Amino acid sequence: MTGPLSEEYIRAIVQVAERDPSIGRVIREICALDDDVRGPALDLVGAHLRTQAVAADVLDCVQALRRDEVVRAIAARLGPPG
Repeated sequence: MTGPLSEEYIRAIVQVAERDPSIGRVIREICALDDDVRGPALDLVGAHLRTQAVAADVLDCVQALRRDEVVRAIAARLGPPG
């Protein structure tokens, strides 16, 4: 995922997080991490998910969460963790 992400894509992530509290908690926690911690954490999440044969769109979402502009947009809508 290299180009700009659409507002629709970000909105979809937020909607899933709002519908499922467990996903919402994880997304909020990821968005709250410092950049230097978020990358390695997402490496671990991605590695684990690849062993579970998850759908490609889930892995795309993990990749999107590496991008500061995506994290800022999601955090602004979901608020801080806890």
